[in-house]
Amino acid sequence: QVQLVESGGGVVQFGDSLRLSCAASGDIAVYYAIAWFRQVPGKEREGVAVISSADGLAYYAESVKDRFTIAKDNAKNTVFLQMSNLQPVDTAVYSCAYSTLLPVLRTRWYEESEYSVWGQGTQVTVSS
Repeated sequence: QVQLVESGGGVVQFGDSLRLSCAASGDIAVYYAIAWFRQVPGKEREGVAVISSADGLAYYAESVKDRFTIAKDNAKNTVFLQMSNLQPVDTAVYSCAYSTLLPVLRTRWYEESEYSVWGQGTQVTVSS
């Protein structure tokens, strides 16, 4: 079984930066992907970014691709989400998710159903 623990959320101001971490532990596959999703109350969960442990290939949502960077540390089984130029619309609960379905992720990485393990989430609040 795999467990995910997020950290790094908080309250920041418009234009600030923040780095989220997602630490994976347990029975981790050799090749896997970890994605970040975010959710605002009353709205559907949105895929933010994903990265593959195999080759580091990453995909981003259009709304964040010029401001967020996803990175991995395979030795520590940790994935980071570096968020820059944060805006109030980025306020949400950010959760990381784990999947071993790498081929499918290239076209469906933003689909919640492709992920089998989820973290508990961390709140990010951006004030204007």
